[in-house]
Amino acid sequence: MNLYHLHSAATVFCFVFFLGVVVWAWSGRRKAEFREAEQLPFIDEPGDRS
Repeated sequence: MNLYHLHSAATVFCFVFFLGVVVWAWSGRRKAEFREAEQLPFIDEPGDRS
């Protein structure tokens, strides 16, 4: 196994990892959590207004 094979394996691993993250982020089970998280910047904290 030379350096070329190691670089190729690392590239394939990173690509598969990237695809896994994309599938995880776009899965339907995560939708409710992301809907809640996207509203966090708009939630006013008590005592925030002067």
